[in-house]
Amino acid sequence: MPRQVFLYDPPDRFVAGTVGLPGRRTFFLQASAGGRVTSVALEKTQVAALAERIDELLDEVVRRTGGNAPVPAVAPADVADTAPLDSPVEEEFRVGTMALAWDGDEQRMIVEAQALVELDADSEEDLAEAEERLLQDEENGPPMLRVRLTGAQARAFAKRALDVVNAGRPPCPLCSLPLDPEGHVCPRQNGYRRGA
Repeated sequence: MPRQVFLYDPPDRFVAGTVGLPGRRTFFLQASAGGRVTSVALEKTQVAALAERIDELLDEVVRRTGGNAPVPAVAPADVADTAPLDSPVEEEFRVGTMALAWDGDEQRMIVEAQALVELDADSEEDLAEAEERLLQDEENGPPMLRVRLTGAQARAFAKRALDVVNAGRPPCPLCSLPLDPEGHVCPRQNGYRRGA
């Protein structure tokens, strides 16, 4: 079956967002353009890693070009997006692998999110080979979301994504695990339950 690629070049909107209450949130990447909306689910740690890597890659682009690339140092206020995800949020797939690249000719950040797939392998070496074949298969691989962003759009995405990740439950001051509204069993207090 041919690979399904959800391409947004450029998107009208590309954001990270959540559905649900803190502690039970589902994280999504959502791209939209021309009436099309694509939402893919992923883990909170994937959102945080993506945002951090985007900022790092943009900083490296600025450094290597001597500041000549059209990449702002911080997210411009005029492209900030604080609106909720577009409804209804319908998951196309759950993200397994993500990739980032900078297209120097077009001056664009390329973000790819590929569907999670399970691979059968007898050894670590076989698994690594199967993963590499899957990543290289442009025609028959798993579904993929591919988004091309300007430097300003990428900075705005990264800022919002980190804000979304940090908007969850506050951490326990002793063990840094998330505090639930009904209390928290803190390992540093030998299980003593303290209120939020």
